[in-house]
Amino acid sequence: MAVLVGKKAPAFKATAVVDGEFVEDFSLEQYIGKKHVIFFFYPLDFTFVCPTEIIAFQDRMADFERKNVAVVGCSIDSHFSHWAWLNTPRDKGGIEGVAYPLVADTTKTIATNYDVLAGHYDYNDEGEMTFVGEPVAYRGLFLIDKEGVVRHQVVNDMPLGRSIDEALRMIDALQYFEVKGEVCPANWEEGKEAMEATREGVSNYLAK
Repeated sequence: MAVLVGKKAPAFKATAVVDGEFVEDFSLEQYIGKKHVIFFFYPLDFTFVCPTEIIAFQDRMADFERKNVAVVGCSIDSHFSHWAWLNTPRDKGGIEGVAYPLVADTTKTIATNYDVLAGHYDYNDEGEMTFVGEPVAYRGLFLIDKEGVVRHQVVNDMPLGRSIDEALRMIDALQYFEVKGEVCPANWEEGKEAMEATREGVSNYLAK
């Protein structure tokens, strides 16, 4: 698994569904210099854990917008599949009402470049190309700063849903560091004390 933290987020252009409309050549580049980005992968449309996460992000969009953070989802499904799922009521297993972008990674190149694809192509003994593993994405999440650099990543296996509160906490920590220059200790939350990244700073913090 590649560690992308500290590196430029892999660029891409793909079709996305944004607030119910198809957008061609969608790219994260549009947020450079303007917004932080939470870019997350999920395995498949019309599944089980996935809609709970996607809807949970939508339910907290006011918090993300207040922090000037764009939320973008991505799976290997087509934009037609995304659109159909977005038009399926929640009481039927759908994600109706989700307005943030869902990217269609039908070529699996985006998931591959972010190293969250749960498998790889190989050749068998007969020289035939096969896929080893599952041709879908793990639950990868990447926090990207305004310069387009990945500052945080977490990857869950498919049965394990993510915490929206933790995603927001990491945003708070990054933005606090960017503004104040202080580092955020274990379990730091907005409103709590941070510390100077010095020997004296950690000594003073631990003494309290």
